[in-house]
Amino acid sequence: MENIKHLYNPTNTLEIIKKYDFAFQKRFGQNFLIDGNVVEKIVREAGVTKDDFVLEVGPGIGTMTQILCENAREVAAVEIDKNLIPILKETLAPYDNVTVINEDILKVDIKELAEKKNGGRPIKVVANLPYYITTPIIMGIFESHVPVESITIMVQKEVADRMQVGPGTKDYGALSLAVQFYAAAQIVLKVPASCFMPRPNVDSAVIKLVRHENTPVNVEDEEFMFCVIRAAFNQRRKTLVNSLSNSGELKGKEHNIDKDKILNALETMNLSPSIRGEALTLAQFAQLSDLLAQK
Repeated sequence: MENIKHLYNPTNTLEIIKKYDFAFQKRFGQNFLIDGNVVEKIVREAGVTKDDFVLEVGPGIGTMTQILCENAREVAAVEIDKNLIPILKETLAPYDNVTVINEDILKVDIKELAEKKNGGRPIKVVANLPYYITTPIIMGIFESHVPVESITIMVQKEVADRMQVGPGTKDYGALSLAVQFYAAAQIVLKVPASCFMPRPNVDSAVIKLVRHENTPVNVEDEEFMFCVIRAAFNQRRKTLVNSLSNSGELKGKEHNIDKDKILNALETMNLSPSIRGEALTLAQFAQLSDLLAQK
């Protein structure tokens, strides 16, 4: 493997971009890593070993994919941009343990992939995600109960912060609660903008989400709880009573949620009728959704 052109070397990245006349797509949030230490550290923090099947989301030109291939048993890399497929064919040519899937990750049946490639055992996910798609991807993986051991992702620094904060902070919201319901979150690395080409306007962070074996709270209807949580934060300046009673998403549910029902639930929980969603803990949201779901 000594004659592999590792792409974390900026010269090699520039060479391949020029060769294919590649144009960076803003809509896909494309920024390629050009720092070998960062790439190696992400793979190390993800805990990738020769026993692992790894799903990589957004391989770009294959910078991290190369290092994943050198450390994992097998890698599947899902890339949405068809213009990157010929580049990946070249940059990953030395490796025989990688499959590139040209598809939108939200349309990939990850469960089936885990079944086929890993005998249904939990897989490790590694990704460098643009801001706009972070939440749908993480939620999609967790809510569909795909067998995942951990997700190690690079995101905008404030998104990483949002995933691990508690009630009462400005960054606390539906994403914080969802992540904490399904996983233990820890920021493992801060990555300055200078480590990317082209250079983004913001710094990034790598956060590792290790899936809980058992969720920290019990709730009757997980899906309904997340409807309540989303409704609570859709209009976060409003009181919880107003946010929930105005929610289109909850109106469509069979639970018939009106202001009186919400006020009764808050009274049962010894909470003020003027409380806002951002003040509630995960356990309180679980209790509230159980009360609201009662016929």
